[in-house]
Amino acid sequence: MSDLLRAPAEIKYAEELDWLESIDDGPKPFSWRLSPKMIRVFILGSERSDGLDREIAQKWFGDRSFVERSIVTLASDRGLLLIGDPGTGKSWLAELLSAAISRNSTLVVQGTAGTTEDHIKYSWNVSMVIAKGQSRESMIPSPIMTAMEGGAIGRFEELTRSTSDVQDALISILSEKYISVPELDSDGIVFAKPGFSIIATANSRDRGVNDLSSALKRRFNFVRIPVMTNKKSEAEIVRFRTEELLRRHQIELDVPPTLLDVLLQSFADLRASAAAAGSDDEKLESALSTAEQIGVLEDAILHSNFFGERALTAHTLATSLVGSLARREPEDLAILNKYLHGVVEPRSKDEGGSWPEFLEGGRDAIATLS
Repeated sequence: MSDLLRAPAEIKYAEELDWLESIDDGPKPFSWRLSPKMIRVFILGSERSDGLDREIAQKWFGDRSFVERSIVTLASDRGLLLIGDPGTGKSWLAELLSAAISRNSTLVVQGTAGTTEDHIKYSWNVSMVIAKGQSRESMIPSPIMTAMEGGAIGRFEELTRSTSDVQDALISILSEKYISVPELDSDGIVFAKPGFSIIATANSRDRGVNDLSSALKRRFNFVRIPVMTNKKSEAEIVRFRTEELLRRHQIELDVPPTLLDVLLQSFADLRASAAAAGSDDEKLESALSTAEQIGVLEDAILHSNFFGERALTAHTLATSLVGSLARREPEDLAILNKYLHGVVEPRSKDEGGSWPEFLEGGRDAIATLS
């Protein structure tokens, strides 16, 4: 796994999945590798009431009901659509579900304006077609077709980014559970095997880009993933991802809990300001998600490790926050400057601690970018 920049979940947690499969005596739908209860344990972590001989770490942080509804949906004949703001963990949840169910999370189609029907159905190996003609051997199956033939989970990322023609092609796949190949005289239909389903994700901020038709919506069960607002849960996510980062880069660097509190509070303040804003110009372009919070901390950690004193400081954290969130000029810089003067400056006087240094770092970063 050390040879991979980013190992898929089924490789990263292979030993854990093997162990869960070896002790799993629960009922399994179709060709699933794990039972629904064990899938929930794999994703949300084990509890004492599960009675396991070893601890299973939590991998996705969110409401238990979201995971359970997702699992139940995939056990039915409907597709699963995970929808929410950027950075809410939709793709990670889809990957974990696919890894636990079919031990393959890589059957993925990425939705873009350039995605075509070929990407979700099939295409042809031109050289083989010229040499031998059109046949099953010269056909290149899409990830979705491969999932159908193997009774596995196919994934469709950013569904609303793809055009209506591509979305419409999914309707027959989700309804009829087969793909017709008219170019072949015989063996011209690829049927889905039991266990096949599709997990799609959609960014709620993309509404209006390529809205889903009512026909396609009926083929999906919707699970809406909200932005994490619980500070305790969000702190667990950030800490979990930070520990992974330090292990991956083999970095020995201290992340003081007080600085983690400063980061969490800063994002909470900025979210409150965005909620109270009267127009989009008064809001940061950033979604202020947990993922972006992790990105700010990752940037600060790497900067401290390579260019600092191998210790994370409030100054570096503030510099990373401004650098990561200031995407529009001058709007975002003005919003961050207002936050520093209106919120951080009074807090640094009243509470002290890391806030004065955080204020200084933020001001220096804004001055550099202005």
